[in-house]
Amino acid sequence: MTKSNKLKIFNDPIYGFITIPNTLIFDLIAHPYFQRLRRISQMGLSYLVYPGAHHTRFHHALGSMHLMSQAIQVLRFKGVDITKEEEEGLLCAILLHDIGHGPFSHAMEESIVEGVHHEYISILFMEDLNDRFNGSLTVALKIFKGAYPKKFLNQLISSQLDMDRLDYLKRDSFYTGVAEGNINAERLISMMNVVNGELVMEEKAIYSVEKFLMARRFMYWQVYLHKTGIVAEQLLIRILKRAKKLLEEGVPLECSPVFLFFMQHKITKDSFNSSVLEKFAQLDDTDVLSAIKQWQDHQDRVLSRLCRMVINRTLLKIKLKKKPITEEVVLKHKVKFKSVYDLSDEECEYFVFTGKIQNRAYDAISQNINILKKNGKIIDVAKASDHLNLKALSKTVTKYYICYPKESV
Repeated sequence: MTKSNKLKIFNDPIYGFITIPNTLIFDLIAHPYFQRLRRISQMGLSYLVYPGAHHTRFHHALGSMHLMSQAIQVLRFKGVDITKEEEEGLLCAILLHDIGHGPFSHAMEESIVEGVHHEYISILFMEDLNDRFNGSLTVALKIFKGAYPKKFLNQLISSQLDMDRLDYLKRDSFYTGVAEGNINAERLISMMNVVNGELVMEEKAIYSVEKFLMARRFMYWQVYLHKTGIVAEQLLIRILKRAKKLLEEGVPLECSPVFLFFMQHKITKDSFNSSVLEKFAQLDDTDVLSAIKQWQDHQDRVLSRLCRMVINRTLLKIKLKKKPITEEVVLKHKVKFKSVYDLSDEECEYFVFTGKIQNRAYDAISQNINILKKNGKIIDVAKASDHLNLKALSKTVTKYYICYPKESV
């Protein structure tokens, strides 16, 4: 590998030029496992709401790595000991933190594989790459799993104020055009420090942290949990559910061989071996989209209608409520829809259904954000802040929804 690889740069619309720091990182980015992230949408079907939201997990991984290199610089400047080996481990771990995401990200976690979280698949990919790269990712894996002695290294990758969150909030607000979600990642990073082996924010960062938490809350309600996005995601889940049912009944369905494999096999943690990993590495958004395009003309009227809804964006109607939807309301919509289209109860379930969404912008219990006071004391940001909203942000807000067809469906 020539040294010129170290000079390779990416032009990022948010941070400008991102430099690849070393040959290992270059080789990881060039690997087909990582290149696949160019074909995985960062925000699933959110582009049906925000037309600009077409950025990928590839963008996000590079951006997170860029922020990590800034954080390392800042902490070293403040006298925090980070060895060259730990630096490389941090950069590799943050670069690969999302490598286990499947097509359309979160919507597919329960549909393509069953109960296998993307972080678990990321670890499988990292272990596979570690074998291929002669153990170069050993430190990265320890940091990623939280098994490395220096706790703050893991907190930079996975905490309430990690490089992952800093990048996706800034990036997603940029691509959706939702300005309220924009945060000053560089300022937040410049205020980071380490005390007793744990990541803290200096006292002068308190308003930036408040703004970050408020921006996160706003992005969840306005973007990630946008009601139209929820409908689209639910339709996608139901398309795969229907397709699996038809395949079980022996009904032929055309799609890519690798997608068909996951549709025909129940893949759980126990069955996720190296052969399954190889197949998963070939799966991306295009497999799912091209299948949906084909299935919109399928003879099964439930599958074809669900697919046309997503392709043509003629989605179901959704209503959000503060209280659970009563069975009476659900039944009313089911009866109405069934009578118009002569559907069975089971077929009707695909078009009339309920669910709930939850949002907690700040989780003070599992992993809080600590503020380092000028007198050396460390206190939780919710206590340090004079912003009443911050305590409210620690509470889980639950909303209930019902989806049903519009009159014209």
